[in-house]
Amino acid sequence: MKHLVEELISSGYLKTPDIIAAFQKIDRKDFVPDEYKDRAYVDAPLPIGFGQTISQSLTVAFMLELLRPKEGDKIMEAGSGSGWQTALLARIVGEKGRVFAIEIIPELEKMGRRNVSKYDFVKSGIVEFHCFNAIGGLPEKAPFDGIIAAASAEEIPEEWKKQLKEGGRLVMPIKDKIFAIEKKKGGGFETESYPGFAFVPFVSK
Repeated sequence: MKHLVEELISSGYLKTPDIIAAFQKIDRKDFVPDEYKDRAYVDAPLPIGFGQTISQSLTVAFMLELLRPKEGDKIMEAGSGSGWQTALLARIVGEKGRVFAIEIIPELEKMGRRNVSKYDFVKSGIVEFHCFNAIGGLPEKAPFDGIIAAASAEEIPEEWKKQLKEGGRLVMPIKDKIFAIEKKKGGGFETESYPGFAFVPFVSK
């Protein structure tokens, strides 16, 4: 794990101290199915079942750097999968923050909850899991400092934009590009996009 984190730092994908610390403390191996644990530190996506993957480490680092989470933030994560990114976010936001993890596939929601519980983030209340279609967001918990999704959709859900705080950031893939959107004062949006990525499709039913 140490070698993987050092590679991500030296290649410029990991930059922020809090995000680096999370990668150092949250072991990717704890979120990989048993048959792939020997490949946990390979910088590649790995199957977690049901046509889904645990994302490539490089991609997770890149997206978290775009999201810019910090201590005390309230984050919505759409498509929590095996829970690795969920746990990384929980480590970053800390005891005063909250991560609302949404996963539509019941078996993966259970897997993610079980894996994240290894770090006591669920029992402490930092992470709250939900099992339903994330397309409508989580209005009862909004507004959010950050919203992140690791599956590719055709467009950014309008409800997510509404549920973002002013100054908040939304990071998600649209087709083969990662989009980073910041909500400006007054409700406008500033958008950046980064091509050259591949993701599993967003599951909405």
